[in-house]
Amino acid sequence: MGLKSNLLVLVMVFGALGSAPLMAEAQFNIIGSLLKLINIQGTVFCTADGNIGTNATSTPVFPNALVQLQCGNGNIVSTTTTNNGGIFSMFLNPVQFVLSSLLSNCNLVVKTPISDCNATLPSTGFLTSSLQFLGSFVQDGLMQIMKVAPNPFTFIPSP
Repeated sequence: MGLKSNLLVLVMVFGALGSAPLMAEAQFNIIGSLLKLINIQGTVFCTADGNIGTNATSTPVFPNALVQLQCGNGNIVSTTTTNNGGIFSMFLNPVQFVLSSLLSNCNLVVKTPISDCNATLPSTGFLTSSLQFLGSFVQDGLMQIMKVAPNPFTFIPSP
């Protein structure tokens, strides 16, 4: 190789080495942005409106209820089921969901009829709730979790 070729190779190698910290920082920023999650969590109660009763200690919960996150014109973007304690949780990637849009354009919908937990309750209709932002916290020093919860549920009877 001639002198010009060797010089070009050296410039390329040093250029690549010089940009390594920038590449590492860019990779960290990409990884850092992936270590954020949105967690929607709440409890569905076995009541006519899905909310806790006036006597909180004796309000039964709604286990095995199908809970959907619906956005826009009813597009289902996430689905989960309540556990035996009536608690549900769903995690979303904030790269796919902007928090302000999630809060203004999405609702939780409980699709399982409330009569499934108490036969005296309606067998048609569904529960729905808008969302509220509770805050964010850092877990294990690495992951930021934005906590979102349902507002009180409302029963929507079927026509």
